[in-house]
Amino acid sequence: MFYDGIIIGIITFLCIGIFHPIVIKAEYYFTKKVWPIFLIAGISTIILSIFVDNYIARCSLAVLGISCLWSILELFEQEKRVQRGWFPDGRKRKTQENKEFIE
Repeated sequence: MFYDGIIIGIITFLCIGIFHPIVIKAEYYFTKKVWPIFLIAGISTIILSIFVDNYIARCSLAVLGISCLWSILELFEQEKRVQRGWFPDGRKRKTQENKEFIE
């Protein structure tokens, strides 16, 4: 029996589950300006997946890379969700901290 598909499916599920809060926190603390980091990480892991011999590791790196690239889109969507009031705005937090620091 081959379990590769199930293992890759679980890894994909975990990547999606992990990147959801990462995108939310990244947008909250750094705004969407952090997108180049996701781009570099995504391209790097996709390129790395080309050179790895192990099938599961190769597929996992590719899934991780695509998840990083997809997170760029989600960062911009997260900004819209914040504007709609669905998530807290990190910029408000920063201005409140600056006011407290000055006083």
